[in-house]
Amino acid sequence: MKASELLRAMDIGNSVAEFDLHLQVYFLQTQIYLDFVSGKCDIISGDKGTGKTAIYKFIKERYRQIKQLTNVELIAGFNDAGNPIFQRLSQVEPLNEGQYVTVWKTYFLALVGNFLLDICEGVCTENMHKLDRILESLGIRTKDATAVTVFSQLSNLIRRTKSAEVGMSISEAGMPVITPKMQFGDIAEHEFSGLKIIYNDEALELLNRAIADLGITIWIVLDRLDEAFVGFPHIETPVLRALLRTYLDLQVYDMIKLKLFVRNDLFRKIVQGGFVNLTHINAKRVQITWNPDDLFGLFLRRIRENKGFMKNVALGNTLLNEELFSLIFPAQVDVGKKQPTTWNWIISRIRDGNNIMPPRNLIDMVNKAKEAQARREERAPREFDRSMPLIEADAIRKGLYALSNQRVEDTLLAESGEYAQYIEKFRNSKAEHNNETLRVTLQTPEDEASRVILELKALGFLEPVGETYKIPMLYRSGLNITQGKAFT
Repeated sequence: MKASELLRAMDIGNSVAEFDLHLQVYFLQTQIYLDFVSGKCDIISGDKGTGKTAIYKFIKERYRQIKQLTNVELIAGFNDAGNPIFQRLSQVEPLNEGQYVTVWKTYFLALVGNFLLDICEGVCTENMHKLDRILESLGIRTKDATAVTVFSQLSNLIRRTKSAEVGMSISEAGMPVITPKMQFGDIAEHEFSGLKIIYNDEALELLNRAIADLGITIWIVLDRLDEAFVGFPHIETPVLRALLRTYLDLQVYDMIKLKLFVRNDLFRKIVQGGFVNLTHINAKRVQITWNPDDLFGLFLRRIRENKGFMKNVALGNTLLNEELFSLIFPAQVDVGKKQPTTWNWIISRIRDGNNIMPPRNLIDMVNKAKEAQARREERAPREFDRSMPLIEADAIRKGLYALSNQRVEDTLLAESGEYAQYIEKFRNSKAEHNNETLRVTLQTPEDEASRVILELKALGFLEPVGETYKIPMLYRSGLNITQGKAFT
């Protein structure tokens, strides 16, 4: 069989969960996944590419078939594609943290309330009738219960608010309050005359009872929080801190569960400077981490799902993982007694300075190596021979080069904010630095350099090694950084 045919048959999926058509087949039910669906944790955090969205997508598409989620209805509190709906908050005057808590609680009331009223289809309990009247009076009853529609209507209502003593002034005391004291830009006061104040706790308790009437539990799931306020740093932290406070407040309602997927760097930013009851949040939070053995199993699991490939390459599905790996890759990329095995070579080059090795990097690197090998086969076709690897060493090196360029652009520089300018100063330099060469490279005063170095370490760009720092191999090709010391 032609090697090019086998390369086409070898599909390990897309590194981005949203675009992986075979995620349901490849998905690995890890302990973190099991803890999540069993209710042991509510918040999953992890670095970019570690699989947060994969867990969300798998659960969203299959939650009705997951035995642990019997009698659970899952509501996505965000839009899967396009600009995140929460960016609408950037279009109104900034609020304080307590007021953003009210926005979140109002949103969850409207989102779940409209969902319940839609699925009951006119056959409503007394609690649902009360809920319907509250949503109508607050102006948050919508034609459909999608996150986009609900949050759009709420944000429009906030934007039209001129002033109010309580409630929809987004006070810290309660829900949006429709009273004669509230002034809207284009709504007459008499439309609200006679309405009483409605507080957060009262409305959410009513919502909790209405859900209990149906004998179900509602999960509100939020992902894409790292994208929610890109370009609006002045509101990102207070809005997301308010979200965590709302999570704590919702713990008293047994029928409503808020589930969050958040990146580690964003979580650190949210709680920086202190956060009351952080221990309560961390008690229900788990972090996704991957080690080399986990990644090895993930990669070979995906290979084994290629039935045609396995039939022609591995003579069925009887080979051990190590034997299957050796049919695809050479024993070493760089040949020599002191050189690492191919797997260790790959692992050392997909990790950052914090030793984070996300599956996304592995999948992208293998796919890029496969593409490089496919081009080689077009130029010089060969028959597949089990004594020779399907993907050769040179293709693996080219895969690393392509991965490095991509990660420098789409992750390192794209998401480092003000520190991108400092990272650029290392372009065309050496890989190992001491404190003196770092200050010279950064071209900043000593105090400022210390602050920047700490941040570059947090970003995983600088890795402390003894008394010096090394730039991880993941980023070297993308910045044209060469092996060696910048000092004598």
